[in-house]
Amino acid sequence: MLDRPIMTTPRLDSADAPALRHGPPKPAMLTLEQAKAMDVATMADLFKEHINPGQFHFMKLLGFHKVKVERAEGMFYIDQNGRKILDFFGGFGSLAFGHNHPRILNARKQFQDEKRHEIAIAFLSQYAAALAKNVASCSPGDLDMVFLGSSGSEAMEAAIKVAERASGRKNCKIVHAENSFHGKTKGVLSITDSPLYKGEFKLVENAYRVPFGDLKALTAVVRSDPDVGVVVLETVQGGGGIIEAPTEYWQGVRALCDQHKVIWVADEVQCGYGRTGRFYAFEHHGVIPDVTALAKSFGGGKAAMAAMVARRDVYMKAYGTPKTAMIHAHATFGGIGEGCATSIEALNTLYDEDLIGNAAAVGTYLKDRLTAIQAKYPSIVKDVRGRGLMIGLEFHDFSQTLPFALRPMVALLDDKLKGSLSGFVGALLLKDYDCLVAFTEYNRNVIRLEPPLICTHENVDQFCDALDALLGRGIVSIVKDFVKTQIG
Repeated sequence: MLDRPIMTTPRLDSADAPALRHGPPKPAMLTLEQAKAMDVATMADLFKEHINPGQFHFMKLLGFHKVKVERAEGMFYIDQNGRKILDFFGGFGSLAFGHNHPRILNARKQFQDEKRHEIAIAFLSQYAAALAKNVASCSPGDLDMVFLGSSGSEAMEAAIKVAERASGRKNCKIVHAENSFHGKTKGVLSITDSPLYKGEFKLVENAYRVPFGDLKALTAVVRSDPDVGVVVLETVQGGGGIIEAPTEYWQGVRALCDQHKVIWVADEVQCGYGRTGRFYAFEHHGVIPDVTALAKSFGGGKAAMAAMVARRDVYMKAYGTPKTAMIHAHATFGGIGEGCATSIEALNTLYDEDLIGNAAAVGTYLKDRLTAIQAKYPSIVKDVRGRGLMIGLEFHDFSQTLPFALRPMVALLDDKLKGSLSGFVGALLLKDYDCLVAFTEYNRNVIRLEPPLICTHENVDQFCDALDALLGRGIVSIVKDFVKTQIG
């Protein structure tokens, strides 16, 4: 027999619900249906008011603020007017499978329909365990210890922490490259070579900076300071403008780190996961780092997922005892159920559909077509570089695109105008040709092309035909047409 009455909580679905409420009143909030029905003007107002008014300025400059994406499928966004926009941006490499790949959607729906668990902090997770096993299977050598997270920054934070501990240096120093980008959280921001992003934050000061691809400079730093314990390098510099280093450099990095017992961390957040035509970009060079990191497409374009992958001996030096095991264990959402299920299905799809092979083949075709465009417009296009479906298209400084007599005068403004031509081209590709491209952090003259790995030869033709037609207008018309978009 109960010694106190049973207390029940009244339902709040009746007309008199407010009188029965025990908590605070519901604020004025938008519903999901209202969000879905929101028009472009309201979206713009709320973005400026509550998200980032400064960023809106650049979106408006490029004409991106006029687009409301109603849905997305495969290689295309579909906007509020039913216009199909070819996605050669690819979310900086986050959309290997395109938009809403059916296999990945089905895996997520099945997970939801079966009411599977999401948070498994207290228990083992079969999904996290299976995903870690799959990542290890996809990774060469003894890269087989996996930390699961939600973003590239989180994976890289885990990477530099495990490397620093495994290095054995009590006053560990880290070497990174010029024009590097490793994330915006404070640890990896310290080794991100951007005064803009670093702002005036108080950052970790245990870092050396060397030119990317310069083995002599790297060797000099490592040999000059015995406290150097970690070298962190993007295998392909995305933010730097799609910059690679030759195989000899990477083999030298591996040998140098082995000789001085330094831990090499390869940041593959953007260039990994099949984008360059191999699962990891470093595989092109016949070397294996001690630690690496994946993110972007790792969640199949539907989940925020990332992974740090380390050699077993490196991981065990850092966290291999019960006393040290929890120093950097998974966070609350590390290994979340549906995210892991999504990543498991994505990795299987990557190989089942030979998307890595497709990236290599279609990427070669894309680069060949762009190289032909460069030859056709040599005064506009300076360089085409990259591999797979990670391509950089670099334009000349603005003065170099003008008639010879005007160049000396305009050259004085080149630094201020840097990025203007790539911006004009990107804006007009969207407005007039329904093609979306990306840009780079450091070399603003570069357009970054990272379409989904499902990209076809026909998609490449659509994009390259559009670019050819646009550049065929000539610089004066391109500038005039862009100015008209701003006036309009």
